[in-house]
Amino acid sequence: MTVTSGRGSPQPLVEGCGDARVDYRLVRNALVRDVERGRVDRRDVCDAHPELLRAARNVGKASRQACPICESTGLVEVTYVFGSRLPPGGLCPGTKAELQRLRRRGEPVLCYDVEVCVECAWHHLIRKYPGGGTIRRSAAFGRS
Repeated sequence: MTVTSGRGSPQPLVEGCGDARVDYRLVRNALVRDVERGRVDRRDVCDAHPELLRAARNVGKASRQACPICESTGLVEVTYVFGSRLPPGGLCPGTKAELQRLRRRGEPVLCYDVEVCVECAWHHLIRKYPGGGTIRRSAAFGRS
């Protein structure tokens, strides 16, 4: 089964070992609508943490889309990776090669893609997906 992202490219809904990619685009779109209609104040959604803004400025990947709140072209995607033997705050890979290395590691990891506007501080989780786990994920759950 595949799902189409906002860019129109099909992506597998179920990857590798049967772990699902979770896309938060519907939640994002509903929140943007609520801001546009005045149900949610812009200050409540444009409150990115300073560390997230720093990561967006330094290692974020430029997005093809404009910010849904301020319509700036400063929208970027930042990826965070969490897993065993990684820092408690996770890692924010600076290059595609570093992200691929983390996704191929032996222990399972969870990757989170966040869109961030460096102009107005809008931020929203776009998707999360598993990676790593070449050491047999089933062994981690007591199965063989």
